[in-house]
Amino acid sequence: MAGARGAGLGAAAAAAAAAAEERPEKRPLESETEPEREKPSLLSAPAPSLGHGSDSGLSDSEESVFSGLEDSGSDTSEEEGGASSGEQHSRTEKTTGQQVGTPSPRTEEASMPVKDEYAEDSSDEEDIRNTVGNVPLEWYDDFPHVGYDLDGRRIYKPLRSQDELDQFLDKMDNPDYWRTVQDRTTGHGMRLTDEQVALVRRLQRGQFGDVSFDPYEPAVDFFSGDLMIHPVTNRPADKRSFIPSLVEKEKVSRMVHAIKMGWIQPRRPRDHTPSFYDLWAQEDPNAVLGRHKMHVPAPKLALPGHAESYNPPPEYLPSEEERLAWEQQEPDERKLGFLPRSFPSLRAVPAYGRFIQERFERCLDLYLCPRQRKMRVNVDPEELIPKLPRPRDLQPFPTCLALVYRGHSDLVRCLSVSPGGQWLASGSDDGSVRLWEVATARCMRTVPVGAVVRSVAWNPQPTTCLVAVAVEDAVLLLNPALGDRLAVGSTDQLLSAFTPPQEPAAQPARWLEASEEERRAGLRLRICHGQPVTQVTWHGRGDYMAVVLAALGHTQVLIHQLSRRRSQSPFRRSHGQVQRVAFHPVRPFLLVASQRSIRLYHLLRQELTKKLMPNCKWVSSLAVHPAGDNVICGSYDSKLVWFDLDLSTKPYRVLRHHKKALRAVAFHPRYPLFASGSDDGSVIVCHGRVYSDLLQNPLLVPVKVLKGHSTTRDLGVLDVAFHPTQPWVFSSGADGTICLFT
Repeated sequence: MAGARGAGLGAAAAAAAAAAEERPEKRPLESETEPEREKPSLLSAPAPSLGHGSDSGLSDSEESVFSGLEDSGSDTSEEEGGASSGEQHSRTEKTTGQQVGTPSPRTEEASMPVKDEYAEDSSDEEDIRNTVGNVPLEWYDDFPHVGYDLDGRRIYKPLRSQDELDQFLDKMDNPDYWRTVQDRTTGHGMRLTDEQVALVRRLQRGQFGDVSFDPYEPAVDFFSGDLMIHPVTNRPADKRSFIPSLVEKEKVSRMVHAIKMGWIQPRRPRDHTPSFYDLWAQEDPNAVLGRHKMHVPAPKLALPGHAESYNPPPEYLPSEEERLAWEQQEPDERKLGFLPRSFPSLRAVPAYGRFIQERFERCLDLYLCPRQRKMRVNVDPEELIPKLPRPRDLQPFPTCLALVYRGHSDLVRCLSVSPGGQWLASGSDDGSVRLWEVATARCMRTVPVGAVVRSVAWNPQPTTCLVAVAVEDAVLLLNPALGDRLAVGSTDQLLSAFTPPQEPAAQPARWLEASEEERRAGLRLRICHGQPVTQVTWHGRGDYMAVVLAALGHTQVLIHQLSRRRSQSPFRRSHGQVQRVAFHPVRPFLLVASQRSIRLYHLLRQELTKKLMPNCKWVSSLAVHPAGDNVICGSYDSKLVWFDLDLSTKPYRVLRHHKKALRAVAFHPRYPLFASGSDDGSVIVCHGRVYSDLLQNPLLVPVKVLKGHSTTRDLGVLDVAFHPTQPWVFSSGADGTICLFT
C-alpha cells in the first residue's frame, strides 16, 4: 500500500488510515466511557499536516467522515444524500486508485476547502442521521439511542407509545400516510417521493427500475471474435502470475512420467495426404477369403475386332433386314451391343452414345469381382466318408437266406422263438398258430384259434413250456408239448397247483380254465378282456406278462401274474393311444410307447422316470437292449431311433435306411446286433455295440440288407426276431412265409 501511494502520501497518512480502519468497532464503547465534550467541526478545522506522524488531531466524528463507512442516516435533504453518495464514490476511488498510483481522496478532501453542507438548511429539525457505520444494529437493542451525530451527541430512538387507535387517527389525518415507510435504522417515518413511488410500482409489476432501459433493444456482443486493440480491463497482473505454480509443476511431472511409461500416447501429426481404397490390396489373413491364397485377376475386356472399326469390311456391315432384326431383339439377346457402320474418316465418327453406361458397368464389374470369388474345396472325397469299420471286421451277422417256412395261407403277423432256440411259433391271419422246428423248417403242430392272431410270445423261462397268443379279446396260454417232457409236465403241474381264493377280488380280466377238448389241443388257460388285445409280452422271469388293449382310457395296459392268476391296471390315466409295451430286462421298469413318445415307469415306486421324445409321427415298434441302457423304436415315417437312456431323452441317432414304414425292430440277446423290418420287403441288420465305458458312445453301423419277402397288399415284413444263441434272424412277411437268414 505504502509503495502504491508514494506519489502523494507519506508514512503519517498511511498510519492514520490504518488506525482509522481499526477503530469503528470500538467506537460505541469508547464513546460511552469518555465524557461528552465539544469538538471543533471538521469543516472549520485546518487541514492536518501530512508530515506529522501522529493521528491525535482527528476526533471521533472526523474519523467517521474519512473512515469510508456507510451513511445510514435519514434522508433529510438532497445535499445530505449527495454528500453520502460522494463519500461512497470517494471510497470506491480509494480502493481502485491505490493500485494505479492516484492520490488518496482523503488527502484531497483535507486539503481542499469544503462547503458546509448545513449552511443552507433552513429546517429547524435536528440531525438524525445514523453514523453508526458498519456495526450491527442488534448491538443497540438494549440502549435508548442508535448512534451519534457529528457533534458526538446521542441519537435517541423515537418513542413508541402509539397504540392502534393513534395509528388509525394518524392514518386518517395524514394524507401522505400511504407513502410513508419506517426507517429501520432510526425508527422514524420517511415520506417517499413521486419518483420513489413510481420505482416501487414498476418493480411490483416486474419491470426494470430504470425508466430509460429498453429490454428489447438489439443485443451488442461485447466480446467479439475480432482482435481488440484495447484491453477489456487495465487491471495489472497479479504477483502469482509471475511465480511458478507448484500444483502445475506436479501435474506436468505426472504427465511426463506417464508419457515415459507409455500410459499416454502423444498425438501424432495428421497426415494430410489423401488415402485411396485399393480393391485388390492384401486382405486380412484371418478372414475366410484370406485363408485361400488365390490370385483373382481383374476381368479383361474382349479385344476389339473388325466390327469396331470405323471403316469395317463389307461383310461386317449389316443389311437392312439384319438391322431391323437387331433393333427388335432384346438387349440381352444381341450378340453385339452396337451396329457396325462405315465412315469415310476417323474425324467423321460421332460420339459413342453408350460410353458412360458401359464405363459404369465396367467399373461395377471391377468392384464386384473380388466378392464373387468361389471357394475351391480342396478336400479329399475319401475324408468326407465317416471312419467306420469294415463289415468283415464286425462278423458274425446274418448274410443270406437259409430257410423259408411255408404253410400259412395268409399274412404272418407275429412270431416268437423258444428260449432254447429249437422251436418257432408264428401267428397268422388265417386263424392258426403254427409251431415249427427251426433247423428243418418242419411244421410240428398247428393250433387253430378261429380268429386273427395279433401277437405271439414264448415264455422266456427254459423250464416253462408256455406260449401266450393274443386272439381278439382274449389271451390264450398254450402248452405246445414240444421238447423236454419234464418241462412240459412241470408246466402243467404249475398251472394245476393254483387254488382259487375264498373271496375272489374284482379284476379287470377273467381267468378261465380250458375244457377237456381244448386241453387236448394244447390250450391251458384263457384270459378274457373286454377289449381287443393287440400285443402280449413276457417279463424276463416268466411270471408276469403285459397286455395292450385297443381301448380308450387308463385300462389300455394290463399286467397279469401267472402264478397267482391276478390282473391289475397299473395306470390311472391315459397319455394317448398305446402302441407297444416292453419290460426292462434288469430293473423294475415298464416302457410304454404311445404315438409320439415313450414313457419309462418305475413299477415299485409307481412313478414316471423318463419321457423319451423320438420326434416321429407315429411309433410302430419298440425294443430294449439286453443291458437295459439303450432303446430303439421304429415309426411309420421310416425312421429308426436309437436312445441312450444315460445320455439324454432326445434321440442319440436317427437312421433312415428304409424307404417305407417300419413294422418291427429287435435286439439280439447275445450279439451286438439289431434288425428292422419294413414295408419295402427288406430286413436291415445293423451292428450296435454298446461299450462299458460311459465316455464312449455306441457304435452303430449298418452291415447287411436282407431281402426274401415279396410285397403283398403294400405290406412287406411284419415282424422280426433273433435266434437266442445264434446270429440268425427270423422275419415274417405279408406273403405268408417266414424266412430264416443265417
